[in-house]
Amino acid sequence: MSSCAEREAVSVLHPVFDEDLFRDTVTRERKRTERSGAAMVMLLIGVQDGGGGDASASFAGVAKALSAIKSDIDIVGWFHRQSLMGLIVPEIDPANLAGTCERLEADFRKEITNRADGDLIGRLSIRLRVYPEPMRQGEEDLQNVDPFLYPELYADQQTISHFQVLKRGMDIVGSLLLLAMLSPLLLAIAGLVKMSSRGPVIFRQVRIGQMMKPFMICKFRTMYADADHGIHHDYVSWFISSSGKAQEKEKTTFFKMTNDPRITPIGHLLRKTSLDELPQLWNVLRGEMSLVGPRPPLWYELQQYKPWHRHRVLEAKPGITGLWQVTGRSRTTFDNMVRLDLRYARGRSLWTDIKILLATPAAVIRGKGAC
Repeated sequence: MSSCAEREAVSVLHPVFDEDLFRDTVTRERKRTERSGAAMVMLLIGVQDGGGGDASASFAGVAKALSAIKSDIDIVGWFHRQSLMGLIVPEIDPANLAGTCERLEADFRKEITNRADGDLIGRLSIRLRVYPEPMRQGEEDLQNVDPFLYPELYADQQTISHFQVLKRGMDIVGSLLLLAMLSPLLLAIAGLVKMSSRGPVIFRQVRIGQMMKPFMICKFRTMYADADHGIHHDYVSWFISSSGKAQEKEKTTFFKMTNDPRITPIGHLLRKTSLDELPQLWNVLRGEMSLVGPRPPLWYELQQYKPWHRHRVLEAKPGITGLWQVTGRSRTTFDNMVRLDLRYARGRSLWTDIKILLATPAAVIRGKGAC
């Protein structure tokens, strides 16, 4: 049987989604889990060192094995045509996730052993992906975005749009101009920070950027040296978990503005006016941030996120200012902050960026919700 006939036979006897449809299904089922609270497993099967007709024959056996273990709601398809085939298993109880993964792999190995020769079995690569992804515990072990679970994001990353080119150009020109124009102010602030308390003028900290890539953010130091970050860790946990409780709003602003003993007197002023953020113009010039975008979180903030929260660090490069900063800042709940970030990320345009940049000075002068 020719390779073309083999592919047709596989498609007729064992319905297999093509690459585009299967990847769209991965995205759709991932978003469905974010709404339902259920989990999703994807079993990915590759054939090593196979090509041409041999690959077609090999994947015919893989398709039969996957079809044999799938349920009525599971989906079989190509992640990469003639290279990687997958089985999506949706609507899993998160409590049974580990058991489901073990069962799927065991059932597939049993089926393929019964249907294929030893040579094919030895050339198979078997991978399992689960969503929501388990969060890792340490800053030194930050996870990257899994291209198998976010195929649409990687497709966007590989396509450089006209908007991205213009936005990057605006970031370079804008950051250079602002660094030059504000250099006297930057030097004055540096002197005040140095005189106010011991420690470095610039505070550097690991933050999470677009596609969950860590980078070192720059700020003017607003805290005493060797400050305990446990206070902020506890606050973040409370703020995210209590999101949506309207009665907490005033408590949030009061806590952040007046009750943090780690902040120096000059630090309170810098935070209230957002002047502590100015060194991030260097991050913008380096391409780690943009002038406009969501604020980059700390790794322990990311650990508190629900799956849908993570999209604020997936879909847009982090920025110095953004829609949240000019409309609500810390006066709003965390969930509403994420919704504002997602609204910006999904409706980005140069005109939107310009409007946010023009609105930023007024927000800074008012100091509403500043911290």
